Amino acid sequence: MYRYQHKMMEKEAIYIAGPECFYTYGYDALGAMKARAEAVGCSVTLPNSDPLDMENPDLQKRADSIFANLEKVMLDTTAIIADLEAYRGAEPDSGTVYEIGMAYAKGAKCYGYTRDKRSFATKNVNAFLNGKEAEDELGNKGMYLALPFAPSIIGSTKIIEGDFDDCLKMMVRDVEEEYKRKADRGYYVDYSKTRTVKKEDAPLIYLAGVGRYRDDAEDVFAKRKEICKKYGLNVVTPMDQAPGVEKIETDNPYTWASNIFDNYQQHVRNCDVIIADLNDYRGYEVNNDVGFECGMGFQLGKKLYGYMKDTSPLVERIPNFGAEGEFREQTGSNVENFNYPCNLMFSCSMKIFEGEFEKIIQQVAKDLEGK
Repeated sequence: MYRYQHKMMEKEAIYIAGPECFYTYGYDALGAMKARAEAVGCSVTLPNSDPLDMENPDLQKRADSIFANLEKVMLDTTAIIADLEAYRGAEPDSGTVYEIGMAYAKGAKCYGYTRDKRSFATKNVNAFLNGKEAEDELGNKGMYLALPFAPSIIGSTKIIEGDFDDCLKMMVRDVEEEYKRKADRGYYVDYSKTRTVKKEDAPLIYLAGVGRYRDDAEDVFAKRKEICKKYGLNVVTPMDQAPGVEKIETDNPYTWASNIFDNYQQHVRNCDVIIADLNDYRGYEVNNDVGFECGMGFQLGKKLYGYMKDTSPLVERIPNFGAEGEFREQTGSNVENFNYPCNLMFSCSMKIFEGEFEKIIQQVAKDLEGK
């Protein structure tokens, strides 16, 4: 790191994201990463950078204080570096992906690191051959299984095969390139952050659901739209094409992922309300596309709702060693003990209802009427 580079990095505030806070000795790892980022000139933001209300007898209030601090520090964040290692399943920690969604929504640079860029068809042990085509346990197939991560991560994040330091080096190089581009005559400005549909009196609702990569996805989401229509809700789904986004025909999985991600993120920008399926997905985590959309929606000021089949506390659903074992599960990671049904990013930012889809829609419609 040279003096001139250090000076260029002083405007950058990095948010370090990942499940390290749940790991044994994880805070030591976070401290080391923070020190390395500060050594290149950056400031560092973390969700526990300010004093937290961790002695409150109400466990949910403890989680709320963490989320409130996250909301505050994200205002200053210019870049996020996220740990994308698989966590309690075949996908990254859903809370981390929620944070990537928040960072992306505010225009921060997004980086992620991993040791495993193999495809889902390879690293998901529950994938199998169905005839001549690979499929996973949830019916997802095609180009989705050719990807190492969900399209929302592929489309939003520079993914580095390596570690935190490798992302940091990439970021320094990117900042140098940004300064060079400012001398170009046609300096590029991204206007994609605007809505491409006119805001109406009735709220436009986006159904952030799973199953979008299945062969029967069109039918699944068409039925959900009919249920919503029954209760007077105007909805769009991941299967709808957002105005302004052209569908690209391609056989390249990265081009495909970036194109459908563009469609998803435009739906999030266009909508007023998000109804999110927070049920366990490939383990004990929320689906990564849904997690990203929730984080992005929250940062953009959208109203969020979530639903699950079982809203009992996380410590009751994930096998762990109990209070005497610090609620650690078989990998040694903590299970959140905040009396919430899922990761605090979701639990602290939305109402979460229990039940099947139509019951949820009834409750959301009633809640919106009383807003």
